[in-house]
Amino acid sequence: MSESTSHRRAKAKAAGKLGQTEVPLPGGRRLDAENRGRATEVERSGSRAGLGLAARRLRSSRKPQKVLQVPQKDMDAAAEAMRNADIGGTVKNMSGSKRRTVRKPK
Repeated sequence: MSESTSHRRAKAKAAGKLGQTEVPLPGGRRLDAENRGRATEVERSGSRAGLGLAARRLRSSRKPQKVLQVPQKDMDAAAEAMRNADIGGTVKNMSGSKRRTVRKPK
């Protein structure tokens, strides 16, 4: 299935001018965007399985900053998915007006 326009736009904005999109990860996977020390995944589906996979892709990126960008109604589920994947980072809504920090579990 092809990407939606909003997904492609969010991915390009996260990468910025110097970053890149579709960064290869081990196992044939791809990270949505990477810009210097920040890895970004955009997950618009809202499904728990999709959020979990996105969080695991962020964990595999090995970047110090990890951002999971989701629609605002899915922010709680996205934060839970990051906790379940044992990673800390930021959950943002699509416009970037709201963000939630997720602490790495000990």
